[in-house]
Amino acid sequence: MQITIIGSGYVGLVTGTCLAELGNNVICLDIDEKKIEKLRKGEIPIYEPGLEELVIRNVKEQRLHFTTNTKEAIEKSEIIFSAVGTPPNKNHEADLKYVKQVAKEFGTHLNSYKIFVNKSTVPVGTSHLMKEIINKYNTSNQQFDVIDNPEFLREGSAIKDFMNPDRIVVGVESIKAEKIMKKLYSPLVRAGNPIIFTDIKSAEIIKYASNSFLATKISFINEIANFCEKAGADILEVAKGIGLDNRIGSKFLHAGIGYGGSCFPKDVQAFICTARKHKCKFEILQAVEKTNQNQKLIIVDKLKKKIPNLKNKKIAVWGLSFKPKTDDMREAASLVIIPKLLKEGALIKAFDPVAINNAKKIFVKEKNLQFADKPYEVLKEADALLILTEWDEFRSADLKRINNLMQGNLVIDGRNIYDPQEMIKNGFDYEGIGRSNNLNSHKCASNI
Repeated sequence: MQITIIGSGYVGLVTGTCLAELGNNVICLDIDEKKIEKLRKGEIPIYEPGLEELVIRNVKEQRLHFTTNTKEAIEKSEIIFSAVGTPPNKNHEADLKYVKQVAKEFGTHLNSYKIFVNKSTVPVGTSHLMKEIINKYNTSNQQFDVIDNPEFLREGSAIKDFMNPDRIVVGVESIKAEKIMKKLYSPLVRAGNPIIFTDIKSAEIIKYASNSFLATKISFINEIANFCEKAGADILEVAKGIGLDNRIGSKFLHAGIGYGGSCFPKDVQAFICTARKHKCKFEILQAVEKTNQNQKLIIVDKLKKKIPNLKNKKIAVWGLSFKPKTDDMREAASLVIIPKLLKEGALIKAFDPVAINNAKKIFVKEKNLQFADKPYEVLKEADALLILTEWDEFRSADLKRINNLMQGNLVIDGRNIYDPQEMIKNGFDYEGIGRSNNLNSHKCASNI
């Protein structure tokens, strides 16, 4: 099938590349000429495991193309995906200016029946608005359909999520559009992945509701973790006991320093705003958001209890991205924790396997923050080590080497990657999230 993806950011590039891998002829469109030129050369602007190889292969096979020519890209395709960003505005609502612009361009360049597929995360009712905009600019009165097809891609495993999804959700209004979308996704459906057709408004809500529910599980387990510390229990054992109930499940029951990224914070806030417009108050989601913001600062509170005066103290930081296997720092805990420590006068050295370049751009003016290319470099004469992202290489770190390099022995583990008893045996003053250093049994951690 002939497909155009408008917006070659994270969602657009992954979607377009995977659709090309399924045998379609895909045009990825973006107004950023520098980005398109890099993509034509095989240079990927984001870090996503496996994506570069797929892009190079499909460009070579001439199934994947990159352009800045909006008119040509729309006119050549039968299905046009809108995958532009919907960043939050100052009121935390989803800013739809880019989606509206795509709808305008779509309507302007309609030359035959086409399907407008909204892939961006948008508030309920947006697809109806897009239809009005398209009609306004559809001066040749061409037929078209508007569809909402939300994405459920996780950064770090996006290729797998697209090729082997839990479900494919498609909000449609016409039988013709439904048949075309069935054909498009038939390779995935044949592989046993369910496709669900709904009305458009339900599809729009499914995306926000899914992310909000997962965010709720994270904030819930973090509140239980904070209680476990006060009660002398172990959150890993509690989480296992909860997660083995198949009505609940173990996923997203990992206590830590809160969620971040491009989806959960933005979508929870936008969903709350959308509900407010419909005169509905999401009290649970408001509490979820507040809990998450507070959770990010818990690691600072733990540090200051051990080292009340942080002025000129050397603090090592492992992990800057909001999660492993990505260089994305949007809403990362590090963006809250590091400025707070710098304000206290701390001297920080930080390491992350892939997010260093993004971090340097964000903290370009911070003189008391340095970055290292290797994890052990930041530990030299450090008074404390903070773990903010659960990269696998940190899990298997040489504890004796860490201890020998550090000046102090304080390790605050914001992601619970270490066993408290093992850390204590190796001479560390260890603090996790919701862990008790007095418990003897922590074997369940690897089973969650």
